[in-house]
Parts: sequence; C-alpha cells; structure tokens
Amino acid sequence: MSTAVDIAVAALLRRVSADVILPRYQALAAHEVIAKAANDMVTIADTEAEVMLAEGLARILPEAAIVGEEAVHADPALANRLDTGLCWIIDPVDGTNNFAAGKPPFGVILALSDGGETQSGWIYDPLQDRLCIAHKGSGAFVNGVKVRAKPTGQTPPIAAISTVFLDPAARAAVQARIAPYYTLVDIPRCAAEQYPRLVLGVNDISVFERTLPWDHAAGVLFVNEAGGMAARPDGSPYRTDQHGQTGLYAASSPALFADFMARSAAAD
Repeated sequence: MSTAVDIAVAALLRRVSADVILPRYQALAAHEVIAKAANDMVTIADTEAEVMLAEGLARILPEAAIVGEEAVHADPALANRLDTGLCWIIDPVDGTNNFAAGKPPFGVILALSDGGETQSGWIYDPLQDRLCIAHKGSGAFVNGVKVRAKPTGQTPPIAAISTVFLDPAARAAVQARIAPYYTLVDIPRCAAEQYPRLVLGVNDISVFERTLPWDHAAGVLFVNEAGGMAARPDGSPYRTDQHGQTGLYAASSPALFADFMARSAAAD
C-alpha cells in the first residue's frame, strides 16, 4: 500500500469525523438512534458517515468494491463482495452503543481485503486523534510510529472476554474454567479500542463471539503485524469471507494466545 493512499485515507477519516461524527457526539436526538437488534444500535452518524466514507474510498481506489456495515444490514447480499477481488470494508462508527449513550470509546474502522484476506487496516479514534495503521507484511503503526505488541506483564494475565453473545452454558463455562486463570476486565464494547489495548500493554487477551469483518478485519491485522496473535479458536487465520463463522481470540503475544487456546480447549 502506498504512502499516498495512507495519507488520503487518514485525511478522509479525519474529515468524516470532524464533519459528521463528532458534531453529533452527545447531541443525538431520540429519533436519530434506532435499535437494529438486541444490543445493536445505529445512529444518523453511522449512516451519514458510511455514505461519506464510501464516496471518498471510491475516489482513492476506484477498482475496489465497497462493503459497509449499514449497507449490508439493508441488503445482506452485498457481503458477497468480500469473496473475490479488492474490497473496502467500512465500520462508520464502531462502538455505536457507547456513542449513542454519549460516552467513549468509539471509533471508525476501515479495511482493504483481497479475495477474503485483509491487506490493510485503519482504526481511528476521533476523540484522541489516534490512528492505528497496519499493512500486511509491513508492520503496525500508531500515529506514524511503528509499534510492537507488549504484554501487560501482570500475573495472572488480563483478559477482556465478551460474553454478551454467548449462550448461558458457554458463559458459565468461561466463569468456571477460564476466569480463575486470568484477571477479567470489562470489555469496552468497541473493537476500535479493544485491539489497540492488546498492542499498547493494557490487555493481554481478548475474546470475541461475533466476528463480522467490519468489526475485526483491521484489528486482527493490526495485532498480528504488531507481533501479537489474533486467529480463530483453532489457530486458523481470520478471513473476511468466512460468512457466519463465529469465535475469535486475540492476544498480545503468541505464547499468551497458545496458553489461552489450550485452556479454552480444556474447558470445551
């Protein structure tokens, strides 16, 4: 990926955030927030930001298809664009529940995939002006500085485990058989925050049940390019064309990933 593309994407992220997202932060009217499903909100900022991002990305790389979270919600068949060729993937406001409640964290996530394999990812936090970038084979960067994932060094390791979408039996198994070996912390309900926490020494482990590409493609690449490890529970790579597949582990080091994978397998 060229430096020119990075510069253009960064400018687009900041422009959309300044023009569409931040003006509505803590200023949403009741009719501007809609429940798509249980535990899943959409706001006028999501829909307007996605349109503006899609228009901008089409100018940056016209040959790439575009898949946006809200567009797919309206027309699920659009997700098939992820299966072949270049494809932009847009999460216009990640952490929408937080955003709608007028609290951080939230962010914007973009990824570029090719035939189901993530090539590049951008994770932008508008409140902190923090931009995380990763390109396959080229490393991970935060505001232009190359970073390496660092474990917290805490004993036991710190794990942010989402149980929101687990059934009661799976939730009980986590509490009984995994929790004793980790310090469990609340999840931020925002992948745009959770993946950077693994690289920046805040968390050691994160576990996800839902693994939609707009939430996870960029973050998985960012962690892996920083020297951590993010993959399916069996260790296989995460791909953007794995429609409907669930389960994803991420860790600040391959050793922590392997240990958590072994404990999880024993719990199963």
